[in-house]
Amino acid sequence: MTNPISPPSTPLTPLTALIVDDEPPMRDQLRARLREVWPELQIIAEAGNGMAAVELANLHRPDIIFLDIRMPGQSGIEAARELVGQSHIVFVTAYDEYAVQAFEQGALDYLLKPVDADRLRATCERLQKRLALTAQATPSQAPQNQTKNLEQNQQIMDLLSQLAQQKQAKRDYLRWIQASVGSSLRMISTREILFFQSDEKYTRVQTETTEVLIRKTLKELEDELDPDEFWRIHRSTLVRVDAITEVTRDFRGRQLIQLKNHPEKLEVSRNHAHLFQQM
Repeated sequence: MTNPISPPSTPLTPLTALIVDDEPPMRDQLRARLREVWPELQIIAEAGNGMAAVELANLHRPDIIFLDIRMPGQSGIEAARELVGQSHIVFVTAYDEYAVQAFEQGALDYLLKPVDADRLRATCERLQKRLALTAQATPSQAPQNQTKNLEQNQQIMDLLSQLAQQKQAKRDYLRWIQASVGSSLRMISTREILFFQSDEKYTRVQTETTEVLIRKTLKELEDELDPDEFWRIHRSTLVRVDAITEVTRDFRGRQLIQLKNHPEKLEVSRNHAHLFQQM
């Protein structure tokens, strides 16, 4: 359990936040982390896409928005352009360390999935300082601060747009798995796959209707698959996040994942339990 940060010195409560991510497990994970590091923060709403985020933000006027970038329909960047200056925006995405270094110098912030508690703590402390300064600003300073924030927000969104384009151009994630079945070659879309599981010399590929073995290792697959789409939950298992329907605990305290239309339950190792920290 992570120790919570101290409340802001200037009374600003109740501070509120909106969480936006198209993957419910990611929203659950971030909500649980925030509860650990900043228990006073009120999560007033959650959204699964950019359009809903804009609607909820205009309705609730949250102080902070934790905003995913890659979402179906309106992206996080597009949503942020409509909300710039209205709330403090923290992007939550899967970009690499290059982006992290860039945003370490930024006015807003940026978190990698799955969200690390220590990194989130630093973000929340930064947000508290920013909110306290805003609250303490005199009326004469307010326009200057607003202009400065708008400029900083715009700079970061422009950089994010460039990074998104570079990332899209640079990385083409694996979308099909080739598996030999008898004398034929089967092409399996990664969207059909429930999980990969290492099986000695082979890797088991499980869909709702079939099971095949391939020679590619789990490490190779992890490097080639979209990290937003597949999570490693165990040394021997990669699971498609969208296929997860439920996470439970057995009598030994182990986390077990239930998948869509598949009876087998998958164990989450202790090293990956943070993915489902709220349990």
